[in-house]
Amino acid sequence: MAADRRKRSRVNARRGTRVLIIADAPSIVAILSRMLHSAGCQMLEASDAETGIALAAKEQPDLIFLDIVLPGISGFTALRTLRYDVRTLHIPVILMTGNKSAASQLLRTRLDIEDLLIKPFSRRDVFLRIERLLDVHLIPRRKPRRASGRRKKPRKNEPRS
Repeated sequence: MAADRRKRSRVNARRGTRVLIIADAPSIVAILSRMLHSAGCQMLEASDAETGIALAAKEQPDLIFLDIVLPGISGFTALRTLRYDVRTLHIPVILMTGNKSAASQLLRTRLDIEDLLIKPFSRRDVFLRIERLLDVHLIPRRKPRRASGRRKKPRKNEPRS
């Protein structure tokens, strides 16, 4: 897949896409900001989850990069808060972690995130994840969760489909 992407031209999000980075490491924020700014994105930054949640609700970014390890509340708690708030539940979230173990893949299937970015990451890693989220208007959108294949049992007195 990586070689495939190198052969075709990159598809970027539309210019002016608003991206919120919630991370406490200045180096991560600086690297991501530089990459995304060079592609025409507008950057919003928060160094802790509480500030990031408030900023997301107020500013309504198109995409959020969220670090798991943060001062105060964790990225997991921040994600849960974002998903329960009607103002932010539609915003795609790319979770960032330094954990390279198989547990990281388990996190991706268990949490309501669009993608997982393993640190350290490359420019290609970042833009590949964004490209997967783009709709026909080049706006990052949340993809519907896959159905588990299990049918919900009808309640009593509920018609069967």
